[in-house]
Amino acid sequence: MALLGLAFLAIGGWLMPAAAQRQRSQVALMIEIEGAIGPATANYVRDSLETAATRNAEVVILRLDTPGGLVTSMREIIADLLKSPVPVIGYVAPSGAHAASAGTYILYATHIAAMAPGTNLGAATPVELGGPLPGLPTEPQRDKTSDGKDKKDEAQSSASQDTLSAKATNDAAAFIRSLAELRGRNADWAEEAVRKASSLSANAALQSHVIDLMARDPQDLLERIDGRMVDVAGGARALKTKGLSVEVLRPSWFMRLLAVITDPNVALILVLVGVYGLIFEFWTPGAVAPGTIGGISLLLGLYALNLLPIDYAGLALVLLGIALLIAETFNPTVIVGLGGVVAFLLGSAMLFKVEAPGYRLSWSVVGLVVAMAFGVALMAGRYLWAARRQAPRLGAQAMQGARAVILDWSGDTGHVLTQGERWRARGGEGFRPGESVEVASMQGLTLTVRQRPSEIGAEVDGVTGDGGT
Repeated sequence: MALLGLAFLAIGGWLMPAAAQRQRSQVALMIEIEGAIGPATANYVRDSLETAATRNAEVVILRLDTPGGLVTSMREIIADLLKSPVPVIGYVAPSGAHAASAGTYILYATHIAAMAPGTNLGAATPVELGGPLPGLPTEPQRDKTSDGKDKKDEAQSSASQDTLSAKATNDAAAFIRSLAELRGRNADWAEEAVRKASSLSANAALQSHVIDLMARDPQDLLERIDGRMVDVAGGARALKTKGLSVEVLRPSWFMRLLAVITDPNVALILVLVGVYGLIFEFWTPGAVAPGTIGGISLLLGLYALNLLPIDYAGLALVLLGIALLIAETFNPTVIVGLGGVVAFLLGSAMLFKVEAPGYRLSWSVVGLVVAMAFGVALMAGRYLWAARRQAPRLGAQAMQGARAVILDWSGDTGHVLTQGERWRARGGEGFRPGESVEVASMQGLTLTVRQRPSEIGAEVDGVTGDGGT
């Protein structure tokens, strides 16, 4: 009996973890990507996939509604999808959503691709900053310009840019084709989406074998994929998704903060606020608040810029422009301030290497920032200029020219009263107590006094009058 009891305990101990494991598996976790894809999105997807692996979820539904985003973040997400031990179901939803540009690549990388009715995907052409869409038809060039000159030089000047665009397009086409071949989907249309910026509706995508199925909502999706075989981590696996509950994984507060500060406009404003906050702290030591806010803002701004694909020459010009505007504040010359504005504008134009959807620098924000910075510089310069024109109130310069009254005098030294204080003084002979004099200079604590110009003029007038009499 004892042996039989031990056997039951052993069997129970083996079955309980298995039951617990099956219990943990009866859930479908959902990751929601809405808006532009950036560093915060990549971190959110990575953390969510790790959570799904830890909880041994049956599947992960990756719901997409995005115009695209940064190539670096897209590749990070795809790398995490390819090595995920949990099957990932790409799902473009709800109706009216789209998976454009980077979203198309991500959808192709998922184990099963699905779309809701009324959605679309495509337009996966890489867009270079300041250039046309590579692969799209362009207007034919004429052989001659209006004044009869050959356009050979023009063609040679654009050859370098065309080569770079072709390289980016070919790389993107090869990448999405490899994903299509990995998942057994339409590779020809995937390449066409890159080279010709083609797009498809949900019905057309299903007919073209770009996606695997259509579903109205997550529950309908789970019903339709039940029993399908997927290849996860090199092994085939049958999905058991019928009746699973769906749990949405929300991004953490840090991910939400990262999504805000990695907006190029917010990052630029944070850098400017940080620099001016530190400057105000140096102006008024002990204020604490400007220095604290400025330091935090500057660190957040630089951290965000480090995550974005920036051009460091543009960043250097932006910082130079801010430095020149600060110099204009301390030494108003207008020219230095205008130079700072020009440097800031040029740096802002060069700051980001590419313009991805949702990661474009708004020129209205740049103009507002420049106007505010230049306005602060002009206002501070005006106050400094007014302060320079005011008469000195302390020190030897403040004493020079001050009116004094002789208290006592012997020879060429004595004491005078000026500005309510008694001072030792020296000067010419013949000063009498009660006489009004003027301070000529100050050496140490001794004043040098002289007769006031009005008194000298009065004496001259008196002599002239006596002579006339």
